[in-house]
Amino acid sequence: MSMDEGYGPTWDSDDEYDNFIRKMNPPRIVIDNDSCNDATIVRVDSANEYGILLEVIQVLIDLNLVISKAYITSDGGWFMDVFNITDKEGQKLKDKATIARIEDYICKSLGADSRYIPSRRRSVDVAASTDHNVIELTGTDRPGLLSEVSAVLASLKCNVVSAEIWTHNTRAAAVMRVTDEDTGLAVTDADRLERIKERLSYLLRGGNLSRGAAMAVSSGSSTTHTERRLHQMMLDDGDHEQLRRHLPNQSQRPNVTVSNWNDKDYSVVTIRCKDRAKLLFDTVCTLTDLHYVVFHANIDAKDNQAYQVNMLNQTSSPVTAIQFKKTCDTGPLL
Repeated sequence: MSMDEGYGPTWDSDDEYDNFIRKMNPPRIVIDNDSCNDATIVRVDSANEYGILLEVIQVLIDLNLVISKAYITSDGGWFMDVFNITDKEGQKLKDKATIARIEDYICKSLGADSRYIPSRRRSVDVAASTDHNVIELTGTDRPGLLSEVSAVLASLKCNVVSAEIWTHNTRAAAVMRVTDEDTGLAVTDADRLERIKERLSYLLRGGNLSRGAAMAVSSGSSTTHTERRLHQMMLDDGDHEQLRRHLPNQSQRPNVTVSNWNDKDYSVVTIRCKDRAKLLFDTVCTLTDLHYVVFHANIDAKDNQAYQVNMLNQTSSPVTAIQFKKTCDTGPLL
């Protein structure tokens, strides 16, 4: 009998050890509103784990906060990051409720009972939960596509509760939440879900037979952050591999350089571009999807320009510097 056998078929010693480490080293969040004149400083210390940086940034972005500077250190077993944040108007935080939510949400996201970075699911899906269905679509973009998708769903007696759509390089990806028109709840009938899949697959194929949309039906609920999922769908769809004739003027593209420091076993990625909301979130999503880990970084945004220096190493499935630069230069992420 093996050592783990007595704990049942689902017991995982690695997971239990990770939980133990996180319980022994709970995240510590310090919010400083006094040290900086024009920003609120958020310091996060925690046991390090793959995906933790993306989780913290995602919490700050979901609270509609702007990250103007960041100093990231996650070398070894500990994660120590500092973020300078403001509200959408560029002012330091004054609302005590918002400040309290930052600490509460980060603690919950990084705590021992959390499970961030959900596994990547199929690139196109219809997933059922108790109160709505999540429909994921990727296909060829064209004028009026969203209206056509909405019309198909309406003809199938489905209400669109929410939708988020990205388009780039003639491709489109969408995550939509729908309900049954009659019950206001999720569609559960298997035949009806199959009809939804068939109608939308036919619609998305359009005139492009080489790059149509494959669809699948899942009975599980979708827990992945919507924008995180759209990043994954675009990468799985190969959006960044489209021909460069679709690129905008090169002067508008980000300046991305990649240097390999083989003697130190890491790469340095430098990004200069026009600043915008969620830029850091998009950058870290790109790196995470390419199996890179940011263990040191310096992020600065000033006068509508962003400058990022990221020191990276890889967890698995090595991606060459050329491939990474191609993704950043041509993908939907920057």
